[in-house]
Amino acid sequence: MEQNIWVVSFLGLGALVLLVVTANVAVKKLIGIASFFHLSSTFMGMTVVSLATSIPEITAHLTASTNILRGTLDYEVGSAIVLGANIGSDVVQQTFILGLVVFIAGGLTFRRYFLWKSMIPMILTNVLCIFLALNGNFSRLDGIILLISFMVYNYFLYMDERKFYRKEDNLHQDEEIANSVPRNLKEVLIDTLVALGMIIITIFSATYVLNITEMIVNRTGIGGSLIGVVTLGVASALPELTTALAGIGKKEHGISLGTLIGSNITNPLVAIGGGALLSTYAAPRPLILWDLPAATFTGAVLWAVIWFSKGKLSKWGATYLLVLYFIYILIRALFFAVD
Repeated sequence: MEQNIWVVSFLGLGALVLLVVTANVAVKKLIGIASFFHLSSTFMGMTVVSLATSIPEITAHLTASTNILRGTLDYEVGSAIVLGANIGSDVVQQTFILGLVVFIAGGLTFRRYFLWKSMIPMILTNVLCIFLALNGNFSRLDGIILLISFMVYNYFLYMDERKFYRKEDNLHQDEEIANSVPRNLKEVLIDTLVALGMIIITIFSATYVLNITEMIVNRTGIGGSLIGVVTLGVASALPELTTALAGIGKKEHGISLGTLIGSNITNPLVAIGGGALLSTYAAPRPLILWDLPAATFTGAVLWAVIWFSKGKLSKWGATYLLVLYFIYILIRALFFAVD
């Protein structure tokens, strides 16, 4: 039995790799499509790219909810796994990944307007999730509230983009990115089909990973939400990491910042909202007492550090974020290992 666990864990790792690779291909195609329609890199990061990089979380939730309804996935275990992965991914992104990106870039500069338009909504999203989860579950009504919040926020971003858009915002500094932008509607259609194909593969990968994770939870007794936080949460954040690093390397900082912050809004509102609308979720105790408050706290700390440093995040600030992440994981494993 022990050998079987190792075998299925190895296969699950392979499925995670496939999930991340296919999600990244979809991301690149969607970036090009958004550029074709003359959208700034920051807006692309906040909306199109953040939604695309959240594909692992979204598909994992929809897959889990479908399997819960079919009776092939335990309601409480399935809920714990995907909710833990979702919130864990958010904490990873706003601490570890952002800190790593800042170290590589040597520092990042945030506009004060970006802090209000993007980071405050990110913090409020976590607060909303805490409020909705206090009764121990995410109902279908909660799912509707989360999804409507996402649509309203994105409508605001779009109207804001149309109002303040400048042509130079859409000029890519890297030749590779510029050459990947579709030149006509035919190429837009082809890239759209490729992105959809990658999303389908991602869905099958997510299904396999969920089944294996449930098996490990049942055999080891480890909390499903802890496995979601430590493994799926980190793996699900890899598309954001690779996209952010690519943006830094190609001097597209708007994509990097927009993706990391935007994903932390998209993940809870769309993934949890869609899954809750489909099957409802049981909210595990560690999620309410630690994961969501930690995501809110680290987001608030990040906002405060950037605000009082006048929009600049240095390597010192990045170190602080990395320390916060490891403290989060340590406390999670020591005091909230069991759901």
